[in-house]
Amino acid sequence: MDVIRQIAGNRAIAAAVIAWAVAQAVKVLLTLAISKRFDSSRVLGSGGMPSSHSSTVCALVTVIGLQEGLSSPIFALAFCLAGVVMYDAAGVRRSTGRNAAVINRLIEDLGKDGFTFTEERLKELVGHTPIQVLAGALLGILIGTLLA
Repeated sequence: MDVIRQIAGNRAIAAAVIAWAVAQAVKVLLTLAISKRFDSSRVLGSGGMPSSHSSTVCALVTVIGLQEGLSSPIFALAFCLAGVVMYDAAGVRRSTGRNAAVINRLIEDLGKDGFTFTEERLKELVGHTPIQVLAGALLGILIGTLLA
């Protein structure tokens, strides 16, 4: 039980989890406001505004920086982790989503010619634009600052 109590009392973990949850809630609300419908895939789904990956790692790095100091090795580790996650969100994962869109379009066009495919459509919303990453980062820094 002491381990659970320590984890539950860890502000860095709490900030990261709260930042993720807030970012996901914002995605749901934005989708609702824009499309006028509830999209359950936005509750846990990746991609979109703001980046929950960015908000999570930035909340984590902010709390660690404020608690441990900006010159601490653990801050350096968290900072580098955040950089990799945000680069991946706006780079590799965004490209993956673009490729999925092209493949899905090709399959649809082939379907018009009589070809049938049993595979599900590829998920297209997996990455982020730089603005979505920045918005998630700012959200995470705000939440991390409030919870540090």
